[in-house]
Amino acid sequence: MRFYKVSGSGNDFIALPGAADTTPPTAAEIRAWCRRGISLGADGVFLLRPRTPGEVTMVHFNADGTRAGLCLNGTRCAARLSFELGWASHHRVTIHTDAGPILAEAAEDTGDSIALTVPPPATPPTAVNIQVDDTPYQGILLTVGVPHLVLPWTGDLALAPVQVLGAALVHHGSVGEAGANIDFARFVAPDRLEIRTYERGVNAETLACGTGVLACTAAGIALGQTHLPVRVQTQGGFVLRVDGEIDGEIDGESGVAVRSWRLIGDARLVARGELLPGASVVPT
Repeated sequence: MRFYKVSGSGNDFIALPGAADTTPPTAAEIRAWCRRGISLGADGVFLLRPRTPGEVTMVHFNADGTRAGLCLNGTRCAARLSFELGWASHHRVTIHTDAGPILAEAAEDTGDSIALTVPPPATPPTAVNIQVDDTPYQGILLTVGVPHLVLPWTGDLALAPVQVLGAALVHHGSVGEAGANIDFARFVAPDRLEIRTYERGVNAETLACGTGVLACTAAGIALGQTHLPVRVQTQGGFVLRVDGEIDGEIDGESGVAVRSWRLIGDARLVARGELLPGASVVPT
């Protein structure tokens, strides 16, 4: 099976381009391929199919084989791959995801940068209080294609217990039956924040999370900690940028009145090749 290995700000994926009638991989195959050290290794897998000139369809799967409604780092990579394959001209493509169509454009400032125009959150952020092992945490729940719980972090983000606390919260009853990505956000300045994310479906911290970047930006706006544009430092060392327009006043009750926003960040093609039968072997 032909594949591309792609990376969006350190969030890496196995991309499978093909025709619309290509049989998708099974959940077991996805889990096997994404295992690091044993197979190719990745945070997820996405299928990319041509649709009409300038339009493609993307279907994203987490590393555990579950289908995800949206992955914005993967979507930027899908745009880069669409340009490479000649499925979109003039460095502009509409990518149809499970969360709706997203316009992707090659950013002018650097050759590996893609800008995505993303719809604002459908519902305003919701403040929640959660207790883990007798320790209370205040967070913000919202959906950016997929559910997120944002935890504002005032201390050194490098010392945040992302793996332990993320695992405890990802399927906590307070975040809903589907679970949520857990974002640790440090609001450094109104135009700058830092983020670490424990991703649902990967069940581990990843080096970047595009939907998490927007979720933390939205939470920061609702809390009065952030404005647009903002630069977001990820765990992988890349900086993603969010710009856009805001309607009216922002407060905790009205939520985030974002009219439109763009996520701009790194997206690169790392390798291409063929998945061999050994990639699907799972040790017993």
